[in-house]
Amino acid sequence: MNTEIIKFNTKRNLIILIAAFAAIYILWGSTYLAIKYAIETLPPFLMAGSRFVVAGLILMTWARFAKDYERPKAVHWKTSFVVGTLLLLGGNGGVVFAEHYISSSLAALLVATEPFWIVLLSWLWLKKSRPNLKTILGIAIGFFGVWLLINGQTTNNAANIGSMQFFGTLAVMAAALSWATGSIYGLRSPVPKSSLLTAGMQMFSGGLVLLVFSLIMGEWSTFIIADVSANSWFGLAYLMIFGSLIGFTAYSWLLKNAQPEMVATYAYVNPIVAVFLGWLIAGESFTGQMLIGAGVIVGSVVLITSHDGDKNEPATDEIHESNIPAKTGKALSASA
Repeated sequence: MNTEIIKFNTKRNLIILIAAFAAIYILWGSTYLAIKYAIETLPPFLMAGSRFVVAGLILMTWARFAKDYERPKAVHWKTSFVVGTLLLLGGNGGVVFAEHYISSSLAALLVATEPFWIVLLSWLWLKKSRPNLKTILGIAIGFFGVWLLINGQTTNNAANIGSMQFFGTLAVMAAALSWATGSIYGLRSPVPKSSLLTAGMQMFSGGLVLLVFSLIMGEWSTFIIADVSANSWFGLAYLMIFGSLIGFTAYSWLLKNAQPEMVATYAYVNPIVAVFLGWLIAGESFTGQMLIGAGVIVGSVVLITSHDGDKNEPATDEIHESNIPAKTGKALSASA
């Protein structure tokens, strides 16, 4: 009887493990395309702010009933607003804005530059050990891959389109830097004991900042809800449910039940999923040079994150939609 129970629990845990990895691999990888559809008729910052405010409220309510819940202090809210601004306005907001001008595939691949900034900021800001030769080589190779991506874009021979594509590319790279800065800041700042509450507060805070920025940009005055397409509503709902809530829950569970090195592999899989879905569903082009550049970037990220350095260094996760650092020192993806 006991043997049967052990077998049942082992099989159940294996199913949950596979499902959780599928969530962070496929669902987070698909959020880049969902953003593309959401901003077709929804103002980008208004869309992102609404999504994170709602998701943050749900997570904070959920955390209220957890055993490790504690009433957040003023210093916790300060951390939440600083981290939320850097991750969600600077990070996710930059990606959402850029996808007006570049494909979801390219945005996902460029987000892979975030580990470079994590390594550099950990060294310069946190005074971690100096990057070794393998890490420096990985950074150099990675930026070469970015150069291949930028020069491999197709522009329909229109100078203004090419210019905006380049501007969108720079916006994503700036977003990667902002996301990395927020992740590093969150490592040394006071947060609640509950990682669920921490993520909820940071999503809610960052969402509020996004809504205020949306108001300043004049998005509210020109927004007409009747003009929003079904695709955009679906994209928003998908991002909120599958990107933020399900994806984050799976990620949190994996951090406690799987090796961190295995969990971090989502950073290599997400761009592949984004490129495939962009080509399959949205008809996005992907040139041979971009394919080479993508391979170079993924290879450089693997080289950087596999170096034998301080085991306590923060993990180099990418910007996906709900990538928010918890007490573990991990960060959610910028598009999640």
